[in-house]
Amino acid sequence: MKRVFGAKKNKEPPPSIEDANERITKRGDTVDEKIKKLDVELSRYKEQIKKTRPGPTLEAIKSRAMRVLKQKRMYEGQRDMLYNQTFNLDQVQFAAEGIKDAQQTMSALKSANKDLKGMMKTVKIQDIDNLQDEMMDLMDVSNEIQETLGRSYSVPDDIDEEELLGELDALEADMENESEGVPSYLQPDKESDLDSELNLPSAPTGQTSAPHGRSNVQTEDELGLPAVPRATLRG
Repeated sequence: MKRVFGAKKNKEPPPSIEDANERITKRGDTVDEKIKKLDVELSRYKEQIKKTRPGPTLEAIKSRAMRVLKQKRMYEGQRDMLYNQTFNLDQVQFAAEGIKDAQQTMSALKSANKDLKGMMKTVKIQDIDNLQDEMMDLMDVSNEIQETLGRSYSVPDDIDEEELLGELDALEADMENESEGVPSYLQPDKESDLDSELNLPSAPTGQTSAPHGRSNVQTEDELGLPAVPRATLRG
């Protein structure tokens, strides 16, 4: 049967956008190369036209330049057409990539939604509220424990605050009175008063006159006492 009707040929898959874009880009590059060669040839003909005098030779050069210029225009038209095709393929490719991104985003959202639903089943608002209430109760108990441990044993609990304030005011008044003047019993005694109370004679300050009948004069030391006579050496 295959020999009579022939075997069915497998169809080739259609080219992708990337393949078509690459093929058209290569064709555009080839056309650009041809246009560059024609530009070089045209520039050479321009130089010849400037240097050639009017006549049959100049006309022949101009005809060649016109032929090259027509080819350049034709290639430029092909290049513009290829560029337009490439632009259209780029737009289609961007649209296709956008759709693929949207599909991936939707798949990710569906997966995340499924995971969230599964997690929400294990977490209940009532359980969270109960946990918060228990934490608040524990904090209150902890504060009471800290206050109890920080209580002072030397200060009784039944002290009247008004009585303490009164004592504080009296203490401040005493401090003000003491700052104004020092009590007399704390003031230092004056030297003149001490001397008058003891009724002591004043210390001698100069040399004393020797009594009658004595020829030698005694000198005094720096404390007002009689100086000790020095012993003389006899030969």
